[in-house]
Amino acid sequence: MTSNQIAMLITILVYLAVMVGVGIWSSRKTKNVRDFYLGGRKLGPIVTAMSAEASDMSGWLLMGLPGVAYLTGLAEASWTAIGLAIGTYVNWLIVAKRLRTYTQMCGNSITIPDFFANRYRDKSKVLMCVSALIILIFFVPYTASGFAACGKLFSTLFGINYHTAMIVSAIIIIAYTSIGGFLAASTTDLIQSIVMTIALLVIVGFGVNLAGGFDAVMTNAESLAGYLSFDKIHNVETKAADDYSLLTIASLLAWGLGYFGMPHILLRFMAIEDSNKIKTSRRIATVWVVISLAVAIFIGVIGNAATFAGEVEALTGSNSETIIIQLSNIMSKIGIGAALVAGVIIAGILASTMSTADSQLLAASSSMSENIIGGVLGKKLSEKQSMLCARTVLIVIAVVSVFIAWNPDSSVFRIVSFAWAGFGATFGPVMLSALFWKRSNRYGAIAGMIAGGITVFVWKFGISKLGGAFAIYELLPAFIIACIFIVVVSLATKAPEKEIVDEFDSVKKVMAESSAK
Repeated sequence: MTSNQIAMLITILVYLAVMVGVGIWSSRKTKNVRDFYLGGRKLGPIVTAMSAEASDMSGWLLMGLPGVAYLTGLAEASWTAIGLAIGTYVNWLIVAKRLRTYTQMCGNSITIPDFFANRYRDKSKVLMCVSALIILIFFVPYTASGFAACGKLFSTLFGINYHTAMIVSAIIIIAYTSIGGFLAASTTDLIQSIVMTIALLVIVGFGVNLAGGFDAVMTNAESLAGYLSFDKIHNVETKAADDYSLLTIASLLAWGLGYFGMPHILLRFMAIEDSNKIKTSRRIATVWVVISLAVAIFIGVIGNAATFAGEVEALTGSNSETIIIQLSNIMSKIGIGAALVAGVIIAGILASTMSTADSQLLAASSSMSENIIGGVLGKKLSEKQSMLCARTVLIVIAVVSVFIAWNPDSSVFRIVSFAWAGFGATFGPVMLSALFWKRSNRYGAIAGMIAGGITVFVWKFGISKLGGAFAIYELLPAFIIACIFIVVVSLATKAPEKEIVDEFDSVKKVMAESSAK
């Protein structure tokens, strides 16, 4: 290992040590299970905003999006980013405050399955059980993809054994999350969002200079057929511009629908201390997301220009997702100072992965310990036993995730895309109906959740293989079908009890009074 690589590694190790330190600090403020899973509902507006978005973006922001732009140009990356930006804003605008208010008034719910069960007074616990199982089904492999990304990162940069790197990374994430719980995850997410921002900005400046300046970057992009178009994409193999249909664009915009069902994001809404400050959080979150997505796409364009200039080796297929790592490697060879800066960039990639993995671990852990063990199975635990159970389940889930990620050739971003669709289609429609439709009932919620989940699998592995109009992102058709099932089944079954309707009206009244202030 060269001196420059050692400098990069030291920067990354310092960063990891800080994360563990935050976990230890947070543990002093984590007194019970509600603190462990929801931070005692004491998050400030800045921490709420940045932790929500950092836990959302994952390694996809610094690797996946630039990789797509690098290969095919603006269309696919930009329409996806636009869908995500709109979804972010609308989620904060219509869901955040209402969910914060409703979950506190509705049995002081601390998890999403808790809220669904309490909202519909589901004494059978079927709704809670189905919700918790869905979280486990989609979050365990999602977490595994994060561990795999960490392993690949260290293996590629430093030649460290993939399995060793993955296990060490997993131990760090497990350490600060199991020690400090939700507060640790949220605080480290804030730090990680800052590191991610620094990484994006630094790599843009370095990449533009490496490619020969801004004019050289744009000249290269303009020379590639369809590269800067929004209705065509650049075909790497034929060097021609392929058409991009309106249906495909709508499919990409549908990424935004996923936000309504993301447990790790929705939990941030539930945890904010003052619901009246959600507007501040919304503004911070939206601005950061828009700027970060735009910069990430531009990095892909820069990387392509750097390749044309002969500074970066041509990348194909999934290797295009390593463009930031390639640029960081080149930077690290300039000198020790540059290597330290490159270390910050790599820490940014690591941060984007860790910020999602920790939140996923907490959500999956709460589903098992609180909702399945405590709720469905009815095991009564003392406060001390509940905390021990929470931490034990978190560690077990992490170990299972490590085994799932054991194959170094496992696909990271295919899993992320599929899990996003899974949560968006199962929880999104149910969340919207629970918050905004008085007539919805538990039968409709259960039917919609199951229908959405089944459609995601069937469309992904069956219908989409037919090609043509069917080759769209599975989230869009699954979301629509889930909504239809919720409406039809709710209207075809018994209307909600007076107690449920009165609670809905009470929440509506509180929201109206809050808006009038």
